[in-house]
Amino acid sequence: MSAPIRYYYDLMSQPSRALFIIFRLSNMPFEDCVVALRNGEHLTEDFKKEINRFQRVPCIHDNGYKLAESVAILRYLSAKGKIPEHLYPKYFVDQSRVDEFLEWQHMSLRLTCAMYFRTVWLEPLLTGRTPSEAKIETFRMQMERNLDVVEEVWLEGKDFLTGSSLTVADIFAACEIEQTRMADYDVRIKYPKIRAWLKRVRQSCNPYYDVAHEFVYKISGTGPQAKL
Repeated sequence: MSAPIRYYYDLMSQPSRALFIIFRLSNMPFEDCVVALRNGEHLTEDFKKEINRFQRVPCIHDNGYKLAESVAILRYLSAKGKIPEHLYPKYFVDQSRVDEFLEWQHMSLRLTCAMYFRTVWLEPLLTGRTPSEAKIETFRMQMERNLDVVEEVWLEGKDFLTGSSLTVADIFAACEIEQTRMADYDVRIKYPKIRAWLKRVRQSCNPYYDVAHEFVYKISGTGPQAKL
């Protein structure tokens, strides 16, 4: 019998949280290998040589096979039968709709939410320098252009991003959007469809959703039930 995969992650990382939730919902056993990004544990030569040549999380080791990049990991484990079809469909038409979102979000929603978070919260923490209001506004506008697409296109007439039920697309997207809480951005104020959708995603994924986002709730000072 093969050993459980080794999962290297930090719940401060958006895709790490997404895979953590997906693995738990899939009842897939895995070995916890927590990497403290804040301590630079991923930047050592040992990590580069032994764990992940790209020095990032999440990544997995599956009986000697090393794989990085969250969507690649998802597809690999789905092909091995580890991810249930209701989360990541096998039928090519349904799967392509989920893949459409995953491909779209990587250079749109993920990129702009992450850059806003880095500019407003992470870089000031690391450097001690406060970004200008103009810089913050630029990144906010870029992020909101993609939030507009989620609100007006992806959630048009649907409870979830790709249809009537939760898939991995919703989990990846929610983890990106939740990150902005730590940068004092409350997406619920401007986007009622996203607000209702986030509630549905959380309900569908709990208790694992709240476990994964404990750090986000703590740093932002806004618990999952926080009112506007």
